[in-house]
Amino acid sequence: MKLYNFTLAPNGRRVKIFLKFKNKEIPEQEINVREGEQFKEPFKSMNPFNCVPFLQLDDNTIISESISICRYLEEEHFPEPTLFGSTPKMRAYIDMWNRRLELDGYSPLGNAIRNKSSFFVNRVLAGTRNDIKQMPEIVERGIQMIELLFQRIDQHLEKNKFICGEQFTIADITGYSIFKSCELLKFEIPKTLPNTIRWRDTLYKQDCFDV
Repeated sequence: MKLYNFTLAPNGRRVKIFLKFKNKEIPEQEINVREGEQFKEPFKSMNPFNCVPFLQLDDNTIISESISICRYLEEEHFPEPTLFGSTPKMRAYIDMWNRRLELDGYSPLGNAIRNKSSFFVNRVLAGTRNDIKQMPEIVERGIQMIELLFQRIDQHLEKNKFICGEQFTIADITGYSIFKSCELLKFEIPKTLPNTIRWRDTLYKQDCFDV
């Protein structure tokens, strides 16, 4: 199998963090999405959504989307230490929190960045080049959503070292990506949310994020 990636991108970085945590390496090729390499062959045919990362299996099956790639790698190749949970209950619980973080934080912030930065003019939607206009309202909504998310999770984090308890999980990798997006948008976590700040600081100390 072979991973096609762009490590500087948030989703590509999530897979690299996963592999670093597992202390594993797989064959990999960088695709320069800034230069539009993902729109050229053979990559265009391999993944018509024109996004990275994607994983080519030995039978030429293509798996895209960072969490899907990580889930496959854990279940098929690198089960320990688990990031997705070792029981049905924990798998569901971790998936619940990862979905909450993605829907209410990771995706809104990603859209905010794409609608704010001049770099994303004519490429507002990932994997596209078109004339869809950037919208300041999406930036504002993204900030509002992350403020609300942090408010909703702060009390939960008072009794939990990581987002799912004492165990570091794939949801914490998503959380780390959220905090890095906040930095790009120059959004500071309110001091009235000390548990969220403590979670961020705990994540920043994890060795696996040094990729």
